[in-house]
Amino acid sequence: MDVLEAIRTRRSVRAYSARPIPAEVMQRMREALRSAPSACNLQPWHFVFVTDAELRRKAAQAANGQLWMAGAPVTVVACGLPAQAYKKMGGYGNSADVDVAIAVDHLTLAAVADGLGTCWIGAFDEPQVKQLLGVPQQVKVVAMTPLGYPASADLNHPLEEGRRKPAAEIFSLNRYAGPQGSADSCPNRKAPKRGSSRAHDGSGTRRRTS
Repeated sequence: MDVLEAIRTRRSVRAYSARPIPAEVMQRMREALRSAPSACNLQPWHFVFVTDAELRRKAAQAANGQLWMAGAPVTVVACGLPAQAYKKMGGYGNSADVDVAIAVDHLTLAAVADGLGTCWIGAFDEPQVKQLLGVPQQVKVVAMTPLGYPASADLNHPLEEGRRKPAAEIFSLNRYAGPQGSADSCPNRKAPKRGSSRAHDGSGTRRRTS
């Protein structure tokens, strides 16, 4: 699977098999994270691989009760180290969040190329996660993702064009020609099309993969 195919095939998987991930596959996942670029190559990150079943359940509970996460054999907790990051991104910003996001994106693409599923988790109670995993106060929990084999192979599937904005809306040439105002932080998702792939969210309903 080439990079573009991985990009178009990666979906947010919310139902997992209990099948263990072989050691050699886990090593490739670690290398995907480790190989990611960062501002000034400072690599201001640390990744906790949570394999203990009870800790995974508690991490899922801290993620707004998204207990389906615990069905995957691994939960990756991606932490940023602001004190070690580049501090003048755009002239003023700390790069830790962006650096960690790049690394996690590398992981999601490496995962789909190896037949694994992921789901970016940003809805969580950071103090709870920190307490659970012993994360120091000065370290930021940026994101989490379950990591495991999807419960069914079709949960990773090619992107449906209608699920993304048209190119004319998001690209411009030489000068900015995009939206001028703000929008809702999490607008309602489009209703699933008939025959589209969806995944269980653990609540007895089925949710659309993104």
